[in-house]
Amino acid sequence: MKKIVLAMLLVAAVTALAQTAPAPAQPAPQQNPTPSPAAPQKKEIKDPAEYNAYVGAVQQQDAAAKVSGLEAFLTQYPNSVMKEDALELLMGAYQQTGNQAKTLETAQKVLQANLCNIRALALLAYTKQAMATAGQNAQQNLADAGQNGEKGLQCLQTATKPDGTPAPDWEKLKSQTAAIFNGAAGLSAYQAKDYAKAEQFLRAAVEADPTNLVDVYDLALAYLAVGPTEKDVDGLFFIARASNLAQGAGKDQIAKFGKSKYNKYHGSEQGWSDVLALTATTTLPPANFTIKQYVPPTPAEQAAVLVKSKKVQEMSFAEWQMVLSDGTPEDADKVWSALKGKPLQMAAHIISIESSSKLKLAGSSDDIDAKRADIDLTMTAAIPAKQMPKEDTDFQFEGTPVSYVAKPFVMTMNEGALLVKAAPKPVHKKPAAH
Repeated sequence: MKKIVLAMLLVAAVTALAQTAPAPAQPAPQQNPTPSPAAPQKKEIKDPAEYNAYVGAVQQQDAAAKVSGLEAFLTQYPNSVMKEDALELLMGAYQQTGNQAKTLETAQKVLQANLCNIRALALLAYTKQAMATAGQNAQQNLADAGQNGEKGLQCLQTATKPDGTPAPDWEKLKSQTAAIFNGAAGLSAYQAKDYAKAEQFLRAAVEADPTNLVDVYDLALAYLAVGPTEKDVDGLFFIARASNLAQGAGKDQIAKFGKSKYNKYHGSEQGWSDVLALTATTTLPPANFTIKQYVPPTPAEQAAVLVKSKKVQEMSFAEWQMVLSDGTPEDADKVWSALKGKPLQMAAHIISIESSSKLKLAGSSDDIDAKRADIDLTMTAAIPAKQMPKEDTDFQFEGTPVSYVAKPFVMTMNEGALLVKAAPKPVHKKPAAH
């Protein structure tokens, strides 16, 4: 996704300002060299030949002809008072011809003439970001875009309106370039995982242009990068906003991503359609905008619900373990009183065989996966060699709980006995007929 609209505006702004840039003052008569103290000093080319060369290049209507004229002027007059202006016009002309390499090269020359040239910084910030997004040396180009963006924002604070530029045009250019600067700096910060910085820059970019899909989407990602937090509410607003701004397949993809994030934060999809409807016409989160965060129950709360809703005898070993490990003392006592001293028939997984009468078993799936014993079983008698099971196999037995340790959970059982399936009865077939 590219900042197509902003790019077009920037080209238009640079080109229009370049084409309408005032010519330098013509060589003044020598008998009256002193300007009025109240008037701002204008750039003046004193050499008529230099003046004519500059004006002739600037007035070219064809972009290629303008490039030739300005290059010739800068070669002939490398120290002209109009050097920065000429370079800026040349940058715009190269941009019109579609020569990206020369456009970037000239932008760097503009900055050599003036480190705070707003148009050059904006062009570099935007173009470098676009190149990174297209996969061209992404890491370096994005870092360069961020640096130019931050520099541009600093320079905007002290930038003054060029002589001859109408005030509305200057304010428009500042607004457009600020959005570009903030967008580039924000995305660069996001890629560097400086999410707080990314949020700051991207939020400013979105507030300047709420219809810019790239900045809205990037801002949503920055808010959602570290979660779940209270910033997820703004992140969910802007991801829904981005899905409304997107077109084609991207629209469905963004909506699907936003819905999954909403479900994770809220605990269900209920209300997501309302957020989509709101962001279709609302550009920024209203002051009262909120989304209730789903807070999962604690293990103790889950244990309490389990004890109230299910008989102890119907619980699985893993559920006994949860209540005895994380439940309140009252809930744990209720479960343990129903288990202690009662013979239980169950299946478990053999972790290790300590002796012919002592086995370490895992009764819950989590402990089976972790290969951690949660049952110490002592058999009533030694297991016969022919019936001795193997480690890492399932084992059916009967045992009587006598004690347990809550964390890490281990239940001690004795009076163990094998549960052996009855051998199948032989099938008596009639003799085959001869």
